[in-house]
Amino acid sequence: MIEAVIFDWAGTTVDYGCFAPVKAFMEAFAHYGVPVTMEETRKPMGMLKRDHIRTMLHMERIAAEWKRVHGHEATEEDVDAVYAQFEPKLFSILDQYADPKPFAVETAAKLREMGLKIGSTTGYTDAMMNIVVPKAAQQGYPPDCWVSPDGAEGKGRPYPYMIFANMQKLGVTSVRNVVKVGDTISDVKEGVNAGVWTVGVVEGSSELGLSQEEFEALTPQERCLPEGRGELPGSGSPICDPKLVSAAGADLCAGKLKNRSKGRIAVGMFRLQYGPFGICVG
Repeated sequence: MIEAVIFDWAGTTVDYGCFAPVKAFMEAFAHYGVPVTMEETRKPMGMLKRDHIRTMLHMERIAAEWKRVHGHEATEEDVDAVYAQFEPKLFSILDQYADPKPFAVETAAKLREMGLKIGSTTGYTDAMMNIVVPKAAQQGYPPDCWVSPDGAEGKGRPYPYMIFANMQKLGVTSVRNVVKVGDTISDVKEGVNAGVWTVGVVEGSSELGLSQEEFEALTPQERCLPEGRGELPGSGSPICDPKLVSAAGADLCAGKLKNRSKGRIAVGMFRLQYGPFGICVG
């Protein structure tokens, strides 16, 4: 029996498209003369922010460009330097990116009506969450608890410890009774490593990378609503035909497929009472 649902924040329940950290990361790298693309910036999304920067600095193109511009390969001191630019940039805009996504408030309320507890994990630090959480609560989205990597001895995603800390706070009896919901590959890996049911959100996600206006401009088929359903080859599981949305869902589940030892995988769209989500369950 499911006892709790543990949500991610940016790109899942707030900040449609997960734009706050993307903007801050891109500006921080540009400060050091190494412009990065939105696609490069989104690849490690969901990780502890310092780990995110370290991962980007080791990407082949960025690593080569950093060496060309600075005359040496990126070091831990460089990670610290980029982070020192990133953090104040993010703090300066976080309160502008804390609005709940469409249907997030209603979905949480419906889950509570069903007797479920609402937890949350994040790639933000405690200090960042102290800005986001009150803003979201003012607009009707207060989870029962939240845990950042600071509350898990610095072990953010893909480690499972933030989920375990949520379980302890919420009094959940088993990982079999938990659903983890997130919008990045790191979220999916976190859920898989914790051994919980794992759901990947596509609409409004970092993986999809569209603003709400851009998403709403898509046709019904491109949005991957029920009219656009197809089937995942060889699985019998639903998957959306449109390349844009199905690619994001496939990438999310790829993170799970590499790590799973058993369970069922589904990629597609479903409705949690109030809105379309992508799903990767196992």
